[in-house]
Amino acid sequence: MEAPQQIEPQSLADYLAVMSKAVFHSGMSWKVVEAKWPDIMEAMRNFDPVAIAFLSEKELDELAQDRRVIRNRRKLAAIVKNARAMRELEEEHGSFQAYLRSHSDYNATEKDLRKRFGFLGETGVYYFLYVVGEDVPPYEEWCASRGRTPHT
Repeated sequence: MEAPQQIEPQSLADYLAVMSKAVFHSGMSWKVVEAKWPDIMEAMRNFDPVAIAFLSEKELDELAQDRRVIRNRRKLAAIVKNARAMRELEEEHGSFQAYLRSHSDYNATEKDLRKRFGFLGETGVYYFLYVVGEDVPPYEEWCASRGRTPHT
């Protein structure tokens, strides 16, 4: 398996988009998510954190019927919750990157992300942190620490 492309986040929307991709990947074929990603970006307002954080229940219901997205209402609701949490953490720490770097190590960061954000398992956290350019253990080491065989 090829490593995902890393980015240098320019805004909270970049962080929310990467995290949301991890949310959509949860339990889904990564190929399906990748194929739908341009349509998902459009339907999800390019992951503008303010627009997403303030989606009403009616708008969320409409989004759950939109064929451009993966129509899992629980995941969509988690993305709204995640946008709200990101905005709060950005305000509290001065930037979302500062929040991510406020932890003592990878394991502490993973634990806090999984506690605060919906639909982020250990693989989703690793993916998210790797893509946004944060320090993560080498993939093979990370897999070994969890008793997993690396995907190749």
